[in-house]
Amino acid sequence: YQGPSPEGNIKNAMARVNTTLAIAASKDVCMVVFPELFFPGYNQMHRHAVIAQEQGSIWENEFAELTKKHGCGLTIGWAERDGINIYNSASTFDRAGKKLAHYRKIQLWGPTERATFEFGNHYSTFDLEGVKTGLMICYDVEFPQHVHALAQMGVQLILVPTANPDKFGHVCNTLVPARASENAITIAYANYCGSDNGLSFCGQSTIVGPDAQSLASASHDQEKLLIADLTSINKINSALLSTQLADFRKVLTK
Repeated sequence: YQGPSPEGNIKNAMARVNTTLAIAASKDVCMVVFPELFFPGYNQMHRHAVIAQEQGSIWENEFAELTKKHGCGLTIGWAERDGINIYNSASTFDRAGKKLAHYRKIQLWGPTERATFEFGNHYSTFDLEGVKTGLMICYDVEFPQHVHALAQMGVQLILVPTANPDKFGHVCNTLVPARASENAITIAYANYCGSDNGLSFCGQSTIVGPDAQSLASASHDQEKLLIADLTSINKINSALLSTQLADFRKVLTK
């Protein structure tokens, strides 16, 4: 799902999740990915520490109820409190409302994020209807090392809530396809469009297959639910897929 930030309005944010899951369920979608820190909105740094919730609190309980209500999975970014620490986190729930995974952003971007959140230190993987899947958040996926690590763990699909700013469209159009191609995996990258508290986003959300080809994409400014049938990946000519994971030769340096 690509759309505007709720800009701190939790009621509107939950209503957007409800409506989007209903639309997705009507199209037999398995999983919807929302942007980074959708609760309460990415550029609400002055609110995150105040409004952040613990795992298992109201937001997560409501996410679980909505996925169960609509029979559609949800991956969404939100501000998490754990004691005195605040994390830039994402959770995944399946069609039945079961929590499959929780992830804390490893690569915090810029001084503002680093001043607001603690660093995450662990990868998160889970089975999504037979497909080994991993979570990342925004800046994480720009690091070949992290994507490679997940691929070595057998991950075939990475879900990425993001808040990629304006003028960084090369991440959507170049880096994300490169990460997918290098590791022969699929990446679903869900960004905002519009602006939040003076910060403009580049949109251009995308679902990229293991051959680096876009399965679905959005413009820089449109609210849109991107839908891709990932079973089509099985029809890709294997000769077009990267074999870097198998071919890499480590060179010893003196």
